Amino acid sequence: MALWNGSGGGGAFPAAAVSAVLVAAAVAALLGAGVAASKFDDVVQPSWANDHMVYDGDLLKLRLDANSGGGFVSRSKILYGKASADLKLVPGDSAGVVTAFYLSSAGDKHNEFDFEFLGNVTGEPYLVQTNLYIDGVGNREQRIDLWFDPTADFHTYAVLWNPSQVVFMVDDTPIRVYENRQNATMHGHHHRHGGNANGTTNPTSPPPFPGPQPMAVYSSIWNADDWATQGGRVKTDWSHAPFDATFREVRVDGCAWAANATDGDAGEVRRCSETSWGKEGRYWWKEKEMSELSVHQSHQLVWARAHHLVYDYCVDTDRFPVQPPECAGR
Repeated sequence: MALWNGSGGGGAFPAAAVSAVLVAAAVAALLGAGVAASKFDDVVQPSWANDHMVYDGDLLKLRLDANSGGGFVSRSKILYGKASADLKLVPGDSAGVVTAFYLSSAGDKHNEFDFEFLGNVTGEPYLVQTNLYIDGVGNREQRIDLWFDPTADFHTYAVLWNPSQVVFMVDDTPIRVYENRQNATMHGHHHRHGGNANGTTNPTSPPPFPGPQPMAVYSSIWNADDWATQGGRVKTDWSHAPFDATFREVRVDGCAWAANATDGDAGEVRRCSETSWGKEGRYWWKEKEMSELSVHQSHQLVWARAHHLVYDYCVDTDRFPVQPPECAGR
């Protein structure tokens, strides 16, 4: 399987494989009085603090200063697919600053797949925290340090989501997989990769998996110095403001939810869940080879977790004296 040979850090999908692609190619031009027009506008729009979403040539920046942070949201929702961002994080002393890139549905019982980038003092590594909310319940945090400086250049952060798994990726390397074991455990199926947070579970009580709720793609930057850096011991140094997270490209590739449909529309659920082709083209993210990692990708996952995982809720017995069901066997 070549799960990453598409919208992500690697090459592009063949034309027939591109489905519901909303490419933010970041072609921006400064106009007369400094007003910017950008093809980012085809994909995302400000979600709060509009003046803190700044165009800089062919780039988009989310800005944090002493007055406010900022954020954007995709113009459409998807049910299954892949969202990715080419992102360069806040350089220098970024302690207390959090940049997030995530997918989320709406409501109290929402699903959510998070990347949160936790700033640090100069010379100390960023930590990347991932989390999943399922039916409104989160507390599934894992943290890794990165094998590169995420402030020196752009890197691609992506989430693949289909009925079989949720995969978090950094430059095409899987760093976390959350599998749908609701059917697999009933049939005694075991996946190849030992790096997954999901171990063997009791087939009578399979772990939860995100149901078919349409999700929008978001990003935001904000001050979180009460917890983000060294447990909140290091505070934001506002003398270094403004803090900018810089995007070169944002891509959303998936089964586009009809704009006039409610989030619970059964026809849209069927269209995105049960078919392999649609108005967007071929639903590549649902094909059989996307249901699990290849052997090579499994090795990448094991490597990333062996060398860079610094926190895993599955083994935090202080927080979870009774292990969450998706962690059983670890």
